Amino acid sequence: MRLEDILTQIAPAEQRAMAEAKRRWDAVAHPLNSLGMLETDVIRIAGMTGSPNIDISKRAVVVMCADNGVVEEGVTQTGQEVTALVTENMSTGDTSVCRMSHVAGADVIPVDIGVARPVKGGKIRQKNIRRGTANMTQGPAMTREEAERAILTGVELVGELKKQGYRLLATGEMGIGNTTTSSAVVSVLLRQEPADVTGRGAGLSTEGLRLKIRAIETAIAVNRPDPADGLDVLHKVGGLDIAGLAGVFLGGAYHHIPVLVDGFISSAAALVAASLCPGVKDYMLGSHASNEPAGKLVLEALGLTPFLYAGMCLGEGTGAVAVMPLLDMGLAVYREMCTFEATNIEAYQPLT
Repeated sequence: MRLEDILTQIAPAEQRAMAEAKRRWDAVAHPLNSLGMLETDVIRIAGMTGSPNIDISKRAVVVMCADNGVVEEGVTQTGQEVTALVTENMSTGDTSVCRMSHVAGADVIPVDIGVARPVKGGKIRQKNIRRGTANMTQGPAMTREEAERAILTGVELVGELKKQGYRLLATGEMGIGNTTTSSAVVSVLLRQEPADVTGRGAGLSTEGLRLKIRAIETAIAVNRPDPADGLDVLHKVGGLDIAGLAGVFLGGAYHHIPVLVDGFISSAAALVAASLCPGVKDYMLGSHASNEPAGKLVLEALGLTPFLYAGMCLGEGTGAVAVMPLLDMGLAVYREMCTFEATNIEAYQPLT
């Protein structure tokens, strides 16, 4: 399968299914449009799946795990070895997203797409493209071919999960240094100054933040990524986790499965996917607004509205998993609530 073939075969969301879902909501005995995003996103899911009969009971969070060579520049407060440790902990269920996913009824699928050392664990998908990226301040983070392979890995994984019956996916990541690569990608694609889109990540000091911004500025100056070419940006200043997640978003659109965007790193990946194929945005769902400075900015560029403003910045897919119960609540009303006709109540508009 070639990336070009996938991009050309992504179709817009199904308008007929969305219209039918809207009619169902309007028939439900409640003030019209009163459930806000719970209504609009259920309608959008109908368009993504092509049917107003929505079932998202089997769901998973796909966590792309990869290391980033830019950590050599002192842009993180922890060492690269943490990526492998947390990846392995995801296989045993010992991370935050694992605990939250248990509550949300979601499976956690960790993917080694670029961890610096081999990782062990029965639940880990072994999809390693290379053992961590190069230091992007000294040249491209990876080759263009490696970036494309990582994207295709994400697309193919979505296809595998669809065959296994999954109908809703969330995006997560694990990779020390990945807020640096994400800030670099967002800076280029949105044509923003690095200082305006770069935050403290997992708690950097003021000096650490200065080093982080300088590393991004250097990487952009050295590599000169083309903002009109998402793949060029990705391979020069991105990461393998971002590339894999971009593939998950493209795979969701290609296979007609809704995908929840998590925080800043996931939204940077979504931005890459949208730069390659704008139609992919039809298949994305917002979850929360990251605490990173550019979190809301990226969501606005994607045309997404977050469910939550909870000040979260943990990553791993935790924000995306947190909104799954909200979608379940919306669907409970959509599927099970009596109609105006059945109750002999005339439809009414919400108060203004």
